[in-house]
Amino acid sequence: MTNDERTCCAASREERPSRDGDDADEDVTAGSTPLSTVPASPDDDRTNGMVRLDGGSFIMGTDSDEGFPADGEAPAREVIVDPIYVDKFAVTNAQFVEFVRETGYTTDAERFGWSFVFEDFLAGSDRDHVLQNVPAAPWWVAVQGADWFHPSGPSSTIVENDLLKHPVVHVSWRDAAAYARWAGKRLPTEAEWEYTARGGRERTRFPWGDELEPDDEHRCNVWQGEFPEHNTGDDGYLGTAPVNAFEANGYGVYNVSGNVWEWCRDWFSPDYHTTDAYDPTNPSGPKDGDARVMRGGSYLCHESWCNRYRLPARSKNTPDSSTGNIGFRCVVDAA
Repeated sequence: MTNDERTCCAASREERPSRDGDDADEDVTAGSTPLSTVPASPDDDRTNGMVRLDGGSFIMGTDSDEGFPADGEAPAREVIVDPIYVDKFAVTNAQFVEFVRETGYTTDAERFGWSFVFEDFLAGSDRDHVLQNVPAAPWWVAVQGADWFHPSGPSSTIVENDLLKHPVVHVSWRDAAAYARWAGKRLPTEAEWEYTARGGRERTRFPWGDELEPDDEHRCNVWQGEFPEHNTGDDGYLGTAPVNAFEANGYGVYNVSGNVWEWCRDWFSPDYHTTDAYDPTNPSGPKDGDARVMRGGSYLCHESWCNRYRLPARSKNTPDSSTGNIGFRCVVDAA
């Protein structure tokens, strides 16, 4: 199997199991997130837990060939972004609890009645709830009753598993956009995400440099060992890590490589940024598409299979997809 054919470490609801009672309303509005918000000043309550970034130009993408050609990482190019406030941390389960309590929001996973769980995380009692494996990535299983509150299957909860300070997962792009609107924020564009993640560095593979483990020190939460057979957990985690785990990057932002994939606003295209329609000033992707951009990689990424934990790496998923390794963070425009 070539790199281009390898299924990424996040399953898609395109692999939907055939099952009576899969009662999500397909006509539900797909959700949206604005290109701009009401600009925030430093004393705006929305900026609590955020850092202000001045914006400017940076080099986005890469000319390296170590990625997946079909992802469209190349070429390296100069991009300009405006000032923003960005969440220091991915949105946590505790924050999502507050959102759901206030709004009564129902996530896509709850509407569909199932979500994708990494098979090794399933409790024995939850194996009866497996609907199917993903053929191209059999470590992903569609589990009835899995959702943001029950991340490893219906018998698990974020409270009992002490996950309130971990990133919320099993949230679709539509769920992330709904949370952002409620918070008076928005999802970052892909350019804003990479600008933030780089922390002031350019042309490096990671926020700290080019080596994954400099001086044998773990700097992020990714797969350790042989994927998918054995995860040694040498970095301290087998699944998600708390959102403040490991050191922040140069901008004071945490866990932009590994831990969980993060949704971006943009529709995905492998080549839009090479066309005449592309504007390198505050680019926001094509006007429509079938999948949204995800960035950052997750705890399931490993160089032998999915090396998309690198800063220029890209991936995608349908807006209604949810898995145990996709989360998000938000931004606010700066006054």
